[in-house]
Amino acid sequence: MAALNLPTADATRAVGAALGRVLRAGDLVLLTGDLGAGKTTLTQGLADGLGVRGPITSPTFVIARIHPSLRGGPELVHVDAYRLGGITELDDLDLDTELEEAVTVVEWGHGLAEGLADDRLELTLSADPATEARTCEVATHGARWAGVDVRALLEPKGA
Repeated sequence: MAALNLPTADATRAVGAALGRVLRAGDLVLLTGDLGAGKTTLTQGLADGLGVRGPITSPTFVIARIHPSLRGGPELVHVDAYRLGGITELDDLDLDTELEEAVTVVEWGHGLAEGLADDRLELTLSADPATEARTCEVATHGARWAGVDVRALLEPKGA
């Protein structure tokens, strides 16, 4: 799949909002990318699309934050796995108890959180260090996303 071009932070938030509007309870989203690639920015948009209480900030030091819905939809569990030492520490967070009832987003989840669910989206963000421009590649896994054109759902309007 070709990468989505995200020329600004606002475009990154817009893609997140589009994603948030199609996510439902039980969905798992793994975000991968270097520091400053836009993982938290995308999650801010996703939270807007879901309609959860903010503000959305990186949970680097608290590891996980739960954002309740303002509309009666699923809550957002926002996890930053950067400081976790491995799968045992991720398991200690007991995320599987939240998975069925919430949308779970795991920053730095690649290679660590795939075992949480067979059905998941993996978004890989990269950024041009000289500009705000980012790209986002999307990989789908499992029956939930089979046959869903996620790229078309996320393509910025007017692109």
